[in-house]
Amino acid sequence: MNERDQTREKYNPQAIEAKWQAFWAQNQSFHVTEADPREKFYLLVMFPYPSGRIHMGHVRNYTIGDLIARFQRLRGFKVLHPMGWDAFGMPAENAAIKQNTHPRAWTYSNIDAMRRELQSMGLSYDWSRELATCNPDYAHWEQELFLKLYEKGLVYRKLSQVNWDPVDQTVLANEQVIDGKGWRSGAAVERKELSQWFLKITAYADELLAGIQQLEAGWPETVRSMQTHWIGKSHGLEFAFAIEGRSDTLPVYTTRPDTLMGITFCSIAAEHPLAKETAATNPAAQAFIAACQTAGTSEEAIERLEKKGFDTGLRAIHPLTQERVPIFIANFVLMNYGTGAVMAVPAHDQRDFEFAQVYHLPIRVVIQPEGARQEGHTLTAAYTGPGVLCDSGQFDGLDNETAKQKIIAFFVQEGLGRATTQYRLRDWGISRQRYWGNPIPIIHCPACGLVPVPVAHLPVALPEEVELTGSGNPLVRHPTWKETRCPQCGQAAQRETDTMDTFTESSWYFLRYCCPDFPGPLDPERVNHWMPVDQYVGGIEHAVLHLLYARFFHKALRDCGLVTCAEPFTRLLTQGMVRKDTMRCPEHGWRYPEEVTQQADGLHCTACAAPVVVGRNEKMSKSKHNVVDPNDIIQGYGADTARLFMLFAAPPEQDLEWNDHGIDGAWRFLNRLWRLVQEVAALPWQAPATCQPSDPDARALRTKTHETIDKVTRDIQRLQFNTGISAVMELVNAANESLAPAARPDRPAEWGAVLREAAEAAVILLNPYVPHVTEELWQHLGHADPLCQHRWPLVDPEALQRDEMILVVQVNGKLRARLTVATTASRETIEAAALAEPTIQHHLAGQTIRKMVWVPGKLLNIVVG
Repeated sequence: MNERDQTREKYNPQAIEAKWQAFWAQNQSFHVTEADPREKFYLLVMFPYPSGRIHMGHVRNYTIGDLIARFQRLRGFKVLHPMGWDAFGMPAENAAIKQNTHPRAWTYSNIDAMRRELQSMGLSYDWSRELATCNPDYAHWEQELFLKLYEKGLVYRKLSQVNWDPVDQTVLANEQVIDGKGWRSGAAVERKELSQWFLKITAYADELLAGIQQLEAGWPETVRSMQTHWIGKSHGLEFAFAIEGRSDTLPVYTTRPDTLMGITFCSIAAEHPLAKETAATNPAAQAFIAACQTAGTSEEAIERLEKKGFDTGLRAIHPLTQERVPIFIANFVLMNYGTGAVMAVPAHDQRDFEFAQVYHLPIRVVIQPEGARQEGHTLTAAYTGPGVLCDSGQFDGLDNETAKQKIIAFFVQEGLGRATTQYRLRDWGISRQRYWGNPIPIIHCPACGLVPVPVAHLPVALPEEVELTGSGNPLVRHPTWKETRCPQCGQAAQRETDTMDTFTESSWYFLRYCCPDFPGPLDPERVNHWMPVDQYVGGIEHAVLHLLYARFFHKALRDCGLVTCAEPFTRLLTQGMVRKDTMRCPEHGWRYPEEVTQQADGLHCTACAAPVVVGRNEKMSKSKHNVVDPNDIIQGYGADTARLFMLFAAPPEQDLEWNDHGIDGAWRFLNRLWRLVQEVAALPWQAPATCQPSDPDARALRTKTHETIDKVTRDIQRLQFNTGISAVMELVNAANESLAPAARPDRPAEWGAVLREAAEAAVILLNPYVPHVTEELWQHLGHADPLCQHRWPLVDPEALQRDEMILVVQVNGKLRARLTVATTASRETIEAAALAEPTIQHHLAGQTIRKMVWVPGKLLNIVVG
């Protein structure tokens, strides 16, 4: 019989967890109000999409957040720790079609199921603040916020090239195109021209960029770099080519004016006016432009394209040399970026280089690397590094950074161009062509144009009766919903049928948590009481999507007078993924763990008995079948075991590799803790020690207790949760070893007090990690009040003063011995003890001691030769 079977009757996690979850709910243990005089701490974990089941990624994410919330609560803060649901989106429509139900019914059913699963994990949420973004109240207040931004000029509509997802039949923002595919559907994205609604995020580009520097202390450098790159502020030159035989010009913008003398052609977007003019009389050009529409509008999609072009027959005139260069329609130039036209320098731009090779265009080197000489015909790739200008007339010999400024200055002086600053960031397109989203509160009137829905008429509610086919926008096809009257002139008009991007909902939900019952979008007083979020937890995949949008939206609402702080999230923790080995059968494909059996010669498929190949360790996903159902772990071992494993197996920012043995190890440790507390509770009761005992062994245990308190406190503050667990494990082991002497009849009275202090410290320190079992053990130790109302233990500085210390002794930098010496021992005494150690004497035999390197309190290194 294994250890788990032997101890199950003693430690029954299912009964204990049900008991304490009911207690917390009945007593509203985690409910907070603004009236509470304690200092606030706002802990927030990114809310989930209600897909119906939680997965191990959820378990890890929310356990990390709960640990921080419980820790701060024990430290005396009033902690706001809310939960809600990011509930709009295309998956609900797809599921409704598949299951012949309404998206609202499907969504709320999933919310109910996931709420029960999250509650089974013992998460310390204030459920009174729960929200769902599909709730009519939330949609109402979001529409009002949309109108506030519209009034401030931060919302506009225009015809635009968009990323079109042909599967979801909706528009995607550039940030939602991953490797050329839709972030949800995985379908290859196409280019399409539609009238779209935009939020003017570019108006805040400089402030968003400056704010990244202010977040340096609390945000991962990776996320800050990703946002900096996405905003992409650049300084350059704007000028125009004359076009041979025409009166109009071809404006371009470049960040590389130093390469201007290397221009050998120009490229224009398929949507550029010159391209359209060419296509009007040239069927081949028309066909090429049509082919360009099959590519997306994101830079990632463009980068992967095979470079293709069409010669317009037009020739641009170089502004300095008067050289004629061809103008090509190119499939890698986007109309939405810059002017939709590019000066092409194939020697110093890789895309231009690839294009020039395909179309046999000249490659002219105008920047030479230091100490080298390159020729265009010998290049195998564009040279994009630093160097010195050559074949550039009056700018020859200048380093390229100096040349940039000199050439810009020359163009400005001669009236040929101007210095400009541009951004890679583009305004946020929020129009989505789907039903299950928040309607955009605008009316299209033939006489008045675009008319905002009056605030008194909000919300614009979705129709309940709707035909969902999976193709196109159901709101367009609805027979009556879009028909309305203009609030200005009373004429027949139509509602806007686009709904908002779901990232709109997640861009302000953290503010609504502060005042979920307020009869308006936001209560500034309550919002400013809680904001900013002190610690935000979520995946790094949201670095450019949600996190950038939320920062912008927050600043825009600040300018509407609804919030005062400039940044919404003070500190950010991006947790790693949960990974597991994949298994594949040659006949049946990916296999779940339960679909595989272990035999003498390896793993075999249960369906066909064929050998199963163990593949890479990858992110848990249903598609690869390498998932573990959290409910199976919770039902078999308890939520505390699952939580402990998730927090112990890896640092939070790193990926966690799932290991069944790790779960067993977490279970065994909780049983050791359980037995220790039962033993301590059975001893004659004594108050925990408050001063150093006289017995050396008891004194050592008390020192270990306070060293552990100190380490776990610092580790949690540094988000090093796994090392904190290791420290408590060591303390539990030390306390278990002390049980025998403490139980002797002749034991000093102080032993029981020291042992109780150690046991109580272990229980309190583990409470943020494993709240159910520690609450139960706290009761077993004789406490009437729940542990969640207790205070985090303080370190006794006196207890940290050890009588002895362990020193490392090295010979020529290699560990050879460890010495236990008095903490007051002099260097001379320590050196003498080291030289008297037999192991050290062996390594010194026949050697001459050159010197001894002493690191006080740590090591002695004997250098010999």
